[in-house]
Amino acid sequence: MEQRSDRFHVAVDVTEHLVTVRPVGEIDIATVGSLRAALWAAPARPVLRVDLSGVRLLSATGVRALAAAHLRVRARGGVLVLVDPDPVVARVLRVTGLHRVVRVEFGPGPVPAGCTVPTLDLLPTGAVPVRELCPA
Repeated sequence: MEQRSDRFHVAVDVTEHLVTVRPVGEIDIATVGSLRAALWAAPARPVLRVDLSGVRLLSATGVRALAAAHLRVRARGGVLVLVDPDPVVARVLRVTGLHRVVRVEFGPGPVPAGCTVPTLDLLPTGAVPVRELCPA
């Protein structure tokens, strides 16, 4: 499934135990509806990953959408994981405190300031997170 516009688009990949949502562009008041629709349309799986590597801007409306998705996924017994946020987006997650509520992971590559060294704990799907955001 994919929703697309000139400024923003969202792709969704579904496997047996994992749904990956990949927003690309800026998440603000004009585009948050597409993100929210993709998050709500995602089928129930143990893990909902939101790959933020293509997001350049995350506004307060985007933070609210992610927080609401976290509550919805948790109510179904799953976990929401935010993956590879851009340093600007990672800062928004830290400043708003969302990183204390929702798991944030970084893949291989440069670690943004304020992040930990690799961790080895496993997710329910067996995926190994490489780095986790730490409080700043």
